Amino acid sequence: MTDRSPTDDPDRSNVVLVHCHDLGQHLGCYGADVESPNLDELAGDGVRMENSFCTAPHCSPSRSSMMTGAYPHENGLMGLAHMGWELDDDWMTLPKYLQEAGYSTHLLGFQHEVPENPERLGYDHVDTDTKRALELVDVVEEFFDSAADDAAGDAADDAVDGNPEEPFFVSIGLEEPHRPFRRDYLPEEIYDGPDPETVSLDDFPYLPDEPGVREDAANLQSLIAETLDPAVGKYRDALEEAGLAEDTLFVFTTDHGLAMPRAKGTCYDPGIETALLFHQPGVVEGGAVHDELVSNVDLMPTLLDLLGLEPPTDVAGRSFAPLLRGETYEPRERIFGEMTWHDRYNPIRTIRTERFKYVRNFSVLPKVFVPMDVTPTPAGRAVHEEFYVEQRPAEELYDLERDPNELENLASDRAPFETAGEASDPDSEYVDTLERLRDELREWMEATEDPLLDGPVPYPSVE
Repeated sequence: MTDRSPTDDPDRSNVVLVHCHDLGQHLGCYGADVESPNLDELAGDGVRMENSFCTAPHCSPSRSSMMTGAYPHENGLMGLAHMGWELDDDWMTLPKYLQEAGYSTHLLGFQHEVPENPERLGYDHVDTDTKRALELVDVVEEFFDSAADDAAGDAADDAVDGNPEEPFFVSIGLEEPHRPFRRDYLPEEIYDGPDPETVSLDDFPYLPDEPGVREDAANLQSLIAETLDPAVGKYRDALEEAGLAEDTLFVFTTDHGLAMPRAKGTCYDPGIETALLFHQPGVVEGGAVHDELVSNVDLMPTLLDLLGLEPPTDVAGRSFAPLLRGETYEPRERIFGEMTWHDRYNPIRTIRTERFKYVRNFSVLPKVFVPMDVTPTPAGRAVHEEFYVEQRPAEELYDLERDPNELENLASDRAPFETAGEASDPDSEYVDTLERLRDELREWMEATEDPLLDGPVPYPSVE
């Protein structure tokens, strides 16, 4: 959206951005009961963001924020890209910014921001023949070998003409661990690991202890441990073997929370929490863990900043690169999240501080939305009745220190949408907090020109 040019002395690091589906923070390095040694090693080499959240608990809208530094209701992608929603053409994206700065830009595997023409996002080269993590290993290895050969050739040319070599940005998009957790294309023996009857459900305290939940938890552990984690390890090995690791910023993240009930498709923490790991040799390393609140709306400005490029100033996201570099940084006091359309209309806006979560529901629906890919699953079936017997309240307030699983709504459970402000009857201890967060959420919606303020957001017309 804005003109931006490189700084006088930009860092010409390459960039590898690995992003997977529906992971949340379900990794060993985040305390989850799952084998993820390769991603844990990445966290140990670099930096792990403990309180990283996305702008939306579902795919296309969240990814649009990573690419543009804008909230979904700002950039137009308020629903799934393959269901008619589109990213407005006038938005700059991370690949476009890097193109301007002299990077070659590449997409390998999955993207979900533009359904038919990912080149619109600013990619010079696109290879989307596969999006499966392990099948992409050969593709990634070939890419790094080719990039190393190009760099060697450029270096030889530099000795003659003095021009700097062209760095690369590669986005590697992985399908797993999206549903189904049990994949037909994977050997059956990979699911011989965790026993559903004995698997720990400590990672799912917001779900009942039911056989269906246990079955999904075991299969999810296997999918991550046997596909996602080893694949990322092989990508890093290939980067090292190509001689590119020391000159590369490596980033791993996901789009939103786990595809489990009361997670994906909701603005509770299990729906909006995201893994976020950085490693940049000599710059971002040492295994630090930062607990400041960050949003994936900040990812694009942060990456540009880490590369020595001026981030745009006219987007919602702001760089937290100073924090990663050990410099002075003023952390966010709050992050915002939203949902508008998924497989049905589900308008939600939320604000989260270090201690509190306020959720504003703009439609009368069952208490917890369960996306179409979760509803028919073992866990979805196991909890369907429990989550559908109550009507969703207009307002929800949670004290995350006392109630980290967001189970006790401190605002009125009976407040109807039409009179939410007047009808809410919060716990007396939290009256001021409710009013403050309610006001701050509305101020954000007004400042970002949220179309929800004008009434229900219609489904886009599809020609």
